Amino acid sequence: MTEIIRSLADLTGRYDAVFCDLWGCLHNGKTAYPAAVAALQGFRATGGKVVLLTNAPRPKSSVLKQLDGLNVPHNAYDLVVTSGDAAQMGMLSGAVGRKVHHIGAPKDEVFFTDFAEDLASYTATQPPIIRVPLREAEGIVCTGLKDDLTETPDDYRSPLLMAKTLGLPMLCANPDIVVDMGDKRLYCAGALAQMYEQMGGTTLYFGKPHPPIYDLARRRLADAGAPSDPQILCIGDGIFTDIQGGIGEGLDTLFITGGLEADRFGPDVEHPEQSLLDDWLEAKELSPTFAMGRLR
Repeated sequence: MTEIIRSLADLTGRYDAVFCDLWGCLHNGKTAYPAAVAALQGFRATGGKVVLLTNAPRPKSSVLKQLDGLNVPHNAYDLVVTSGDAAQMGMLSGAVGRKVHHIGAPKDEVFFTDFAEDLASYTATQPPIIRVPLREAEGIVCTGLKDDLTETPDDYRSPLLMAKTLGLPMLCANPDIVVDMGDKRLYCAGALAQMYEQMGGTTLYFGKPHPPIYDLARRRLADAGAPSDPQILCIGDGIFTDIQGGIGEGLDTLFITGGLEADRFGPDVEHPEQSLLDDWLEAKELSPTFAMGRLR
């Protein structure tokens, strides 16, 4: 049975590092959560490493700017690893060809231009990636909807059907289906990838819950001086991304019930009801190690 805990401090001394999700755990896209910031600062104060592990489809440099804009202090984390970083590695390796068609927003343009230091070898040794119209492409790179404030996956049915007819594989840079920005729920690249798969298209994923992002996070954690076999806790509010991914990696998990699923576990978001949580998790066939209302 999943154990409901009061705070991250309850686990002091048990883990060398945490892989912590961003949206729904540390911030809501508009505001950072002070209690979550304090919890991560407290974990680092005891010697733990904090890796912010996010399905954002952009490189870590872009996410770092966003965190600064939300006034998340630098002493709340050690590293940032994004689905965009892992997906860039896949793209540069030629996973969907060298001529690609991009589906995504203007804010995602940095995906094609800004590469982290540990991807430098890929950019230096591989042929260039060329962006082309759909009919000329060898594959699709999907970072999200062009306008996630107004569009839905249905707006993309026609081009996705064409892509399926052309036999194009899709690289999905963000497996999340939805995310909450303030009080508004937005669709992510994962929703388009899900639709494409339902059409019979081939989709490649690089973010949570899939292995590439965890492999990258472990490499960066080792480079940051973590123990050779660190005890890692995965924190997140996405049951089929953060939690399923952590379990698949053989890691302990902490499910934040007050994020995407906030209305399911009783009237007090900060204190989920054990019976409601147990029933819901049983239906999902997943069992996080721990649960907490909001990260604190």
